[in-house]
Amino acid sequence: MKIVIAPDKFKNSLTSLEFCDIVEKQIKLNLPATNIVKLPLADGGDGTIDIVNYYLHGIKKITTVCNPLFASTKASYLYAENSKTAFIEMAEASGLKLLKPVEIDCKNATSFGTGELILDAINNGAKKIILGIGGSATNDCGIGMATALGYRFLDKKNKTVHPVGANLSKIKTIDVSKVNTKIFDVEFQIACDVTNPLYGENGAAHVYAAQKGANQNDILLLDQGLKDFSKLIIKVFNINPQNVAGAGAAGGMGIASKIFLKGNLESGNKLIKKLSNFDNQILDADWIITGEGKLDYQTLSGKTIQGILDVSVKKNIKVAAFCGAIDITEKDLNTMGISYASQIIDEAKNLDDAINNADKHLNTITKHFIKQIQ
Repeated sequence: MKIVIAPDKFKNSLTSLEFCDIVEKQIKLNLPATNIVKLPLADGGDGTIDIVNYYLHGIKKITTVCNPLFASTKASYLYAENSKTAFIEMAEASGLKLLKPVEIDCKNATSFGTGELILDAINNGAKKIILGIGGSATNDCGIGMATALGYRFLDKKNKTVHPVGANLSKIKTIDVSKVNTKIFDVEFQIACDVTNPLYGENGAAHVYAAQKGANQNDILLLDQGLKDFSKLIIKVFNINPQNVAGAGAAGGMGIASKIFLKGNLESGNKLIKKLSNFDNQILDADWIITGEGKLDYQTLSGKTIQGILDVSVKKNIKVAAFCGAIDITEKDLNTMGISYASQIIDEAKNLDDAINNADKHLNTITKHFIKQIQ
């Protein structure tokens, strides 16, 4: 028998790597002849860097860059020499987590440090860069990142514009003559899990800027800046940002990654699945055991389990879901393609017990599953 273990994390409880180890141990104890393949997954959010490194076997590179307010800070990324692949999290250089609450002010924040991380990775030999763009403190449409890579943004007097969101409307010219051409020898994959347009009521400023320190006037200023800057994008790159799903991600870093880096925007879990060689690894599997903190109707909207089901149903592989809680009918579980489902909350005394002792309860529901398939 071949069993693939491919969960997402249980937020604030279990990492996907811990899930894999717990389930593997029980299977080995009770079904020692089983061929077990561990494929921990992630959605691009917290903890993704550890899952990426499970596949990349990289080392952490540390360098000094600008934080969102141009102050010097240490930031790190993963680099795998054997595959010349780097994994960079935008939040490491340009994230909210780097600022004190009183400092958060996205109209005056920059993504410059993210560009510096990209440049460092390229100078270290990277030929492929996976860029996660969650957790940003910025709304500068990526002009900070692009400035670090040699793009120049000029005002009506041909003066360089300070690369922050508040100045987007001042930009009249994008000068590409001094761009570091090394970036075009690199394949960029962008982990982007939102589909917001660049501007408008569902755009970067109106949806996300308030949580990055913007008041209502700031939001209007930033939205107008994104709208004005989009006209230049159309003129210079012949791409209408409003037609690009995810253009508004990370304060416009979605569209910036596409035009300045020539990157491809993909969901985080799809990128991790590619990295794990998921489709080939599951060939001839009898079961895929997956899981996440809560399985509900949002799972149908691109979460990790849905990504697994998209493949397993086509390959006629049975799926078992071990989750913290399941808020979906048995009929719908079957319709989704889940053959077996179990929830930790059934084993626990209460929610706190389910969260704090998830490892113990996961052991128990794994044993129940093994009895069913023996």
